[in-house]
Amino acid sequence: MPSLGADMTEGILVEWRVKPGDRVKKRDIIAVVETDKAAIEVEVYETGVVEALLVEPGRKVPVGTVLALIRSKGEHQTVKTKPADSAAGPSPASSARIKASPYARRLAAESALPLAEITGSGPDGAVTAADVSRATPPLPAQPGSTNQPAAMRRAIAAAMTRSKREIPHYYLQTRVELSRTSHWLSAVNGQRPISQRLLPVIPLIRAMVLALAEVPELNGHWRDDRLVPADAVHLGFAVSLRQGGLIVPALLNAEGKTPEQLMSALGDLINRARKGGLRSSEISDATISVTSLGELGVETVYGVIYPPQVALIGFGKTIEQPWAENGMLGVRPVLSVTLAADHRASDGHRGAQFLDALNHFLQEPEKL
Repeated sequence: MPSLGADMTEGILVEWRVKPGDRVKKRDIIAVVETDKAAIEVEVYETGVVEALLVEPGRKVPVGTVLALIRSKGEHQTVKTKPADSAAGPSPASSARIKASPYARRLAAESALPLAEITGSGPDGAVTAADVSRATPPLPAQPGSTNQPAAMRRAIAAAMTRSKREIPHYYLQTRVELSRTSHWLSAVNGQRPISQRLLPVIPLIRAMVLALAEVPELNGHWRDDRLVPADAVHLGFAVSLRQGGLIVPALLNAEGKTPEQLMSALGDLINRARKGGLRSSEISDATISVTSLGELGVETVYGVIYPPQVALIGFGKTIEQPWAENGMLGVRPVLSVTLAADHRASDGHRGAQFLDALNHFLQEPEKL
C-alpha cells in the first residue's frame, strides 16, 4: 500500500486493474486505492509479470502492506511503490535489526515507542504501521466533544499538525507590480478563442518554475534529516473540491512546459481531482506546492508546508494600488506573494533571492 501523502496511514483497495500473469511496466496503472481524500489510481514502479495478488478488493490495510508480487528477471520481488516518508531519521542499531516498514519506524519514533516492544503481525513478524498504532496509547477524550470531523478534514489536520510540529517555518512576503504581465496576458488572450485563453495564474506558475532553477533548495524533500533536491519540478496545486475539502495533486514536470502546456495540464489536473482519476504519482510526488486564493478576494496567503516538501508559495489577489516608480506615482495592479519555507533546507537570504527572481521574470513576461 503506497503512502499517498504525509497524512495517510491506511487505504482501501478498491479494485485491481491487473491479474496474475499480466505483464506490467513502470507507470502502468495496476490498482485503485481509496484514501480519506480521494480514489487514487496506483502506478507500479517495477517492470515484470504479476505473480500474485495478495489483498482482496474492499480491504482496508496500513501503508506499507504488501499488495502484490511481481516476477522480474526470474525472481520474485515485491511490487514497489513510493515509500512512506522517513522523516524520523536514522533508527538506533538495535531497532535497525528489527523488521519493520519505513512508515512503521517513523510512527514508532514519533510516539517514542521502542520497536523491540511491539509485536509484529507482518510477514516474518515484521512490525507494520497498524502494529504501532495499536501499541500507541490513545489520546484522552475531550469532555463534551460529540461532533467528529469529516475524514478529509481529519486527514488535513493530521498533515498540518505534523508540519507545524516538525518544520521550522520562516515566512517572507513581497509585492509584485503586474502591469507588464497583465498587458502581455491580455495581448496573448486577445489572439485566442475563449476556450484556449490563459488564466492569470499561468504566468505566475511559469515565473515560479523559472525562479526555482535559481534557488533549487526550495524544490525537494526533507528526508532522513537532510534535503533531497528534486531533479524536476512537480508542482503541487491546491484544489478545492465541490463536496468540500482540499486536495493538492502535482503538476508533473512543470519545468518543461510552456504557458500553453501548463494551462492544458492544469485544467486536466483540476478536472480529474474533482471528478476522481488522479494517479498515485500526482499525489505522492509533489516537490513544492502553490496556493492561489486571489479569486476569492484574499489579499495575502500564509501557507503551511506539506511535508516532506520544504516550501509553499502563496498568491493573493491582484489589487489596484498606488505605486511609485522612477519618481512617478501612479495606480498599478499589485500582487502579494508569500513564501513559507523550511529553515532546515534554506534561509531567509535564499528565500528573498527566490522572490526577487520571481519578480524579475514577471517584469519580462515575453520571456516566459
